[in-house]
Amino acid sequence: MDQYTELKQQLLERKHYLEERLQETDEYGLNRPFADDLASGELSQYDNHPADSGTELYEREKDLALGYKSREEIKDINIALQKFENGTYGICEVTGKQIPYERLEALPTARTIKEASPNQHTSTLDRPIEEDVLSDMEKQYYTGSVETEYNEENAYQIVASFNENSMTFEDSSLIDNEDGVGYVEPYEAFASTDMYGYSGDENIHFERNIQYDQWMNQQNVNEETLFDNEENIFDNQQ
Repeated sequence: MDQYTELKQQLLERKHYLEERLQETDEYGLNRPFADDLASGELSQYDNHPADSGTELYEREKDLALGYKSREEIKDINIALQKFENGTYGICEVTGKQIPYERLEALPTARTIKEASPNQHTSTLDRPIEEDVLSDMEKQYYTGSVETEYNEENAYQIVASFNENSMTFEDSSLIDNEDGVGYVEPYEAFASTDMYGYSGDENIHFERNIQYDQWMNQQNVNEETLFDNEENIFDNQQ
């Protein structure tokens, strides 16, 4: 158990912190009745607006959740510390296998190996309805090209289309037919750096994509226009 000494110390420190936190906050104020005027800092609740009472109710619900989480974590820590005492810490309660040390480092209160954890599946119940809508939008806009997939500009255009504002001005983003990729300046679509970010112009890389080709074509057009203008000026001076 020598290699677990540091983990045990972490558990003890965490337990001490949680217990102090509960004591300092008087169990997050849950020991006082909700109707108690002192709990909300008001001398009287008589003239409070219903919205004020709603705010106090929200805060009380938040305190309930924080208190429950802290007590549950202390309970898990106590179980882990008891396992240290009887020599079963790091042993999976389901399979009897040794729990990898890396998993214990990430979650010192782990009681099972990853494969036997009861939290393997994400519940599909009570999911936000927006997920289905966004999923359908992605299918609608998918073309097989990363440059034309569903993006934030599409999202704005779809939401803005529900706005029946007659003040939509010409050339607004609502009637923009260009399918951008969420950038402000054109070069942002192909200019990239490494994981450390910008460290000088010499370390900027250009990704050869559609936006890069469009930008280069525009630069060529601008250069040709500038060259023609200079020729015209030269001819006029002769």
